[in-house]
Amino acid sequence: MPLAKDLHPSPEEKRKLKKKHLVQSPSSCIMDVQFPGRRKISTTFSHAQMTVRCVGCPTVLYQPTGGKARLPEGCSFRRKST
Repeated sequence: MPLAKDLHPSPEEKRKLKKKHLVQSPSSCIMDVQFPGRRKISTTFSHAQMTVRCVGCPTVLYQPTGGKARLPEGCSFRRKST
C-alpha cells in the first residue's frame, strides 16, 4: 500500500528531475487554452514544438521554447484530466 508521502510529494520532491521522483510521472499534459475575449477553447499539448494559433484568428497561443511552450499574457488554461 502506498504511503501518503508517495501520493502527495513535497515541493522539494516536485522540483526534482522526473526520472528521479519516487513515483515517475510525465511532466507534460494536454491543456485547454482560451484567449481572453474569445469563447473558443483550443486543446493543445503543453510541450508544443510548433507555434499554435487561436482557432479562427491569427493570434498566437503558444510559442515553443525548447521545453514547455510559453503562453502570452492573459491567456487562461486548465489541465485536462486523463
